[in-house]
Amino acid sequence: MDLNDVYTQVILENSRNQKNKRNLENPDIKEPGHNPSCGDEIVLELKHDGNIITEAAFTGHGCAISQAATSVMCDEIVGKTIEEAKEMAKIYIGMIKREDISDEDLEKIGDAAAFQNISNMPQRVKCALLSWKTLDEVIDKDVK
Repeated sequence: MDLNDVYTQVILENSRNQKNKRNLENPDIKEPGHNPSCGDEIVLELKHDGNIITEAAFTGHGCAISQAATSVMCDEIVGKTIEEAKEMAKIYIGMIKREDISDEDLEKIGDAAAFQNISNMPQRVKCALLSWKTLDEVIDKDVK
């Protein structure tokens, strides 16, 4: 199987999988994110215990890429510290913006690396960035 096929499979599975698309009971953080260029909208909800993210979920609507990227992000940040999640967001955003990202850094974002080829589709970049930018902003705003 071609690596691009694996990436495509990750995106398809996560856009269809609804396990992270739900409301959390009493979230510590609830942050909306919106992509005005295409209408994708999410509300990211997080729970944390001290510095560790214990739960992550989202609601909203949008294209398969925005929904899959958000779901994968939720999976990848649970169990991470706030600082690790911030670093992951920086790596992911850099990857999508075609910055030079090391293989070691790509490993830190897990399945989110499946979205690397989105950088070749300029019309989809904002879709892939929505959740991670929302996470990055909420950490700067609400978690410090």
